[in-house]
Amino acid sequence: MTRENGATYRIKDLAEDERPRERLASIGAEFLSKAELLAILLRVGTEGTSAVELGSQILKELGDLRGIQRASLAEMCRIRGLGPAKAAQIKAAIELGRRLTLEAPQLAAGISSPADAAELVRYEMQALLQEELRVILLDTRNRKIDVKKVYTGSLNSSMVRVGELFREAIQRSAASIILVHNHPSGDPSPSPEDTVLTRSVVQAGKLLDIEVLDHLVIGQGSFVSMKEKGLGFE
Repeated sequence: MTRENGATYRIKDLAEDERPRERLASIGAEFLSKAELLAILLRVGTEGTSAVELGSQILKELGDLRGIQRASLAEMCRIRGLGPAKAAQIKAAIELGRRLTLEAPQLAAGISSPADAAELVRYEMQALLQEELRVILLDTRNRKIDVKKVYTGSLNSSMVRVGELFREAIQRSAASIILVHNHPSGDPSPSPEDTVLTRSVVQAGKLLDIEVLDHLVIGQGSFVSMKEKGLGFE
């Protein structure tokens, strides 16, 4: 949708039942498209382009919401019609969503399933560009003590020091741990190296009397429990 005179499109130029803010108020935010939600933050488009169309363009050029999260402000500002102020507003909204996800699963009753553990880190880790290994430290009631990053880079049993995985657990008196790492490719299928590493960590945990409850592999929108697959927990 464009204007013949090349003027900037504002949301109020749309028909009332097409305006994202009005649609949000009448039917709820969950029913709006990602482009419409971005349009509410943008407020205006650019010459010949509505705010909704600009939102669609941002998603296309950056590769959906995950790309927006990964992009720097400078990269976002290269998109026509997106200046520093608008880019900062979008980044702030994305960051609030990330923090909400991190805050939500306090799990006072303790972690009772692989899904509970994945929920602690999934949103943040599935956006990482490099593999990263983290350890979830748990108390005797499977409640989270902390989540510690212990390694960045392709996982290899000869590169990852098993002792580093347990150092924090010993210092914090953790009763058990859960390993978590991501696959930047988006495919959470465990590799043979993942299985070898898991087996080594499980064996070390038995010697230290710290149970390794699981090793989760985080992909794009999904995860795999290596414990449930029987990989490294033989």
